[in-house]
Amino acid sequence: MNSVDTLPRVLVVDDEEPLARLAASYFERDGFEVTTTGNGREAISLARELDPGLVILDLGLPGMDGVEVCRTIRTFSDCYIIMLTARVEEVDKLIGLSVGADDYMTKPFSPRELLARARAMLRRPRSNVDPVADVKRFGPLTIDVDGREVGVNGEPVHLTRTEFDVLAALAARPHMVFARRQLIETVWGEGWVGDDHLVDVHVGHLRRKLGDDPAYPIFIKTVRGVGYRMGTGE
Repeated sequence: MNSVDTLPRVLVVDDEEPLARLAASYFERDGFEVTTTGNGREAISLARELDPGLVILDLGLPGMDGVEVCRTIRTFSDCYIIMLTARVEEVDKLIGLSVGADDYMTKPFSPRELLARARAMLRRPRSNVDPVADVKRFGPLTIDVDGREVGVNGEPVHLTRTEFDVLAALAARPHMVFARRQLIETVWGEGWVGDDHLVDVHVGHLRRKLGDDPAYPIFIKTVRGVGYRMGTGE
């Protein structure tokens, strides 16, 4: 990321104007073009108009909150979304991720850490799977790597970019058990810092979308005390 022209636009959505300006200043010093707003509906319009690569989105916006904004953006964009929450309850983090956010941070947060997470996220390749084996099959589950499409029993399954990347990473080495930190480094990148529990949340969303019973999963297996691996689909 040496040229401004190669950097995606960042949209910062927070009604706390000093915080939004502070976050924006860190990205701007790093060469990003940044747009800020404190209004959820305007954020959706800006996301359509500007096609940002990353949205920093406050959960607790007045009027249309961050959950609804995130859900709406996900209907037309696969940009990365980092959700900000002033509430520390786990449910708030899970709600944000369940509607398509890729990561979350709890206020107050370090702008340097936010920038570091964003950098790691934006460096991620479009896929972690060997392009020679562009279609992976696990029983009724198919993963089209080049097309970034997933299906179960021939029916399409709509995943966020991060959900697809987690699934693709597991599918690339189906006999390997991935520790949470290994998945973090594979999907989010070695520069990512934060709670490894993020992996569990995304695996939970993947299982729900794939119709995988968490008590008896067939696609994504839990290896207790270690992490996760792909199942055979049977």
